[in-house]
Amino acid sequence: MKKTLKIFSAIIFALLVSIFISNQIIISNAKGQVYNSSTEIPKNKVGIVLGTPKFVSNGLINLYYQYRLEGAAQLFKAKKVDFILASGDNLTSNNELFVFKEDLIKLGIPADKIFLDYAGFRTLDSMVRAKEIFGQESITIISQKFHNERAIYLAEKFDIKAIGFNAKDVSSDYGRYTSLREYLARSKAVLDILIGTQPKFLGEKIEIK
Repeated sequence: MKKTLKIFSAIIFALLVSIFISNQIIISNAKGQVYNSSTEIPKNKVGIVLGTPKFVSNGLINLYYQYRLEGAAQLFKAKKVDFILASGDNLTSNNELFVFKEDLIKLGIPADKIFLDYAGFRTLDSMVRAKEIFGQESITIISQKFHNERAIYLAEKFDIKAIGFNAKDVSSDYGRYTSLREYLARSKAVLDILIGTQPKFLGEKIEIK
C-alpha cells in the first residue's frame, strides 16, 4: 500500500512539474509578442481568429467567441490586417464557420476579405495550415492572451513568425474552467512538439489575395 502511494505521489509530482515548466516555457516564449493595442501592433497581411463555439451550454453567447470577433473587427478597421482567416472545427458543427463569417460581416468586415479554414481542428492544426494551406509565413493571431501565447509557441515551432492581438478577456468566474484546462493544453502543446505531432489533415492550397 505504501509503495503504491509513493508511486502515485511521484506521478502527481511529475505531472505538476511538467505543467509548471510547460506554462513557463510558453509565457516566456511569447514575451513581447502579444499586444493589447491595435495602434501598437505591427501589421500583417492575415489575422487568424481561432475558433470557439458561439454558444455555451446554457444557450447564451460565448463571450470568448464574441470578444474574438470584436477583436478581429478592431484590427481590420485599424488596417493592421488585410484579411481575416477564421479557423475552426467543421467536424463538430457543420455551420460553425458559416456563422463565424456571417458575424464577422455584421461587424463590418467585407465578405471577400474573409477566408475560412474548416480543418482547424485544434490550435496546432490552425497554425500549420495557415502556412501550408494558406501560404502565410507571418501571421497575427486573434484570441484571448492565454490562447495567443500557446498559439505563438506552436507557430514558431513550425517556422511561422507570429504575433498575437489580445481580445478582451472574460471575468475570472466566467473563465475558471477554461483557465484550468489551459494548463493541461500547454503541457500537451509542448509534448506535441517533442513527439512531432502533425495536423490531422492538410489538403489543397488556398491563395489569399
